This record gives sequence, C-alpha cells and structure tokens, in this order.
Amino acid sequence: IVDPKTGDEKPIIVSVDDGIRPDKLLSGLAKLKPVFKKDGSTTAGMGEHICSFTFLCVEDQTTDGAAAVLLMKRSVAMRKGLPILGVFRTFTAVGVDPAVMGVGPAVAIPAAVKSAGLELDNIDLFEINEAFGSQFVYCQKKLGLDPEKINVNGGAMAIGHPLGATGARCVATLLHEMKRRGRDCRFGAREWEQQLFLKEAMWLMTCAM
Repeated sequence: IVDPKTGDEKPIIVSVDDGIRPDKLLSGLAKLKPVFKKDGSTTAGMGEHICSFTFLCVEDQTTDGAAAVLLMKRSVAMRKGLPILGVFRTFTAVGVDPAVMGVGPAVAIPAAVKSAGLELDNIDLFEINEAFGSQFVYCQKKLGLDPEKINVNGGAMAIGHPLGATGARCVATLLHEMKRRGRDCRFGAREWEQQLFLKEAMWLMTCAM
C-alpha cells in the first residue's frame, strides 16, 4: 500500500476477511434492541460492517474494492486488439415501490428475459446483488429460480460490497464463471438494472479486476 501523503510503500498481508468478528457472540447480538420499531427484528447487529456496527450474515458487508467494465463496439475492440469477454444483448429498467427495498430483480429479470425473446428456463446463471439476505431470498423464491444457478461463487455477503463498484463486480464475476463453464447464455442482475450476456469464444474470455 502506498501512503498518499509520503509516497512510501508498505507491504500489507490480508489473512482474514474484514467481516469476521470472532469476539462477537450470538448471545450478545440477541440482546440488541430493534432500531426501527419496538417489536421489530432488525438490529444494529444486522447492519453492514462499518464503524461500530457488528456484521451478521443478513446484509452484505461494505468492503474495499475496485472493478471496471469496458463496453465498446466489436470493431473497435478488434482494432485495438482487446479481448472480447461477452456480448451485451439487452437491457431493461423497471420501477418498484421504494417502500419495498431490494425487490427490483424479481420484476426486472422477467422483463429483460422477455425483451431478449427468452424464457427464465433458458438462462444458465444468474448474478443478483445481495443487498440483504431476505431481499435476495424473496427474489429467488418469487421467480422460482434454481439455487444452483444463482450467485454460484457467493454473492455480496460472501464476496463483499465495494461501494460504487457493485455493478462492475457482479458483471466481472459472471463473466469469469461464463468462461469457466463454457455455457451459452448468462444473465446478470443488479437491483433494478438487468443485463443479458451471450458467450463469445471461450479463449476470448478474460477479465481483470
């Protein structure tokens, strides 16, 4: 890591995940009071691992990270000698009641699949951002999706939620899995925005994060 003030470099070894809190016990978390209403079930122990909040696996943890996705015409990519990771085919944006946070994928996924002339059964892999555990489970059950097809490498609760980079992280994770499996069609979902990708030649699929 480079110190922004001095420019000095200091090696850092990350040996454990940021969100693991071995000093926190379930008995202690059970004593926390609800934060929204007296008879509610949401406590500070269910929040992201920021500052004094304790991380528990019902919401993703905010982590350091960076990701980038470069979208361009095929002709430009070929002229510049850049690898083609996939083909962006369709996009949809839909709205849901803002009072019901995080359920957008349950509405937007069918819309995007339909716009591509496909059915849900035609999709081999889904990447859905886990804003909260309950929100993710709702979307999965609402759409009747096979758990073996969703976030197969772990979602935001396992990988982390780099603020401002979630969309690119989801796409990059999906493209890597596309390459590994060699299937034909993949679908990525981040909140209300849905993207449908079609596989290019296997050897063309690489992705750097």
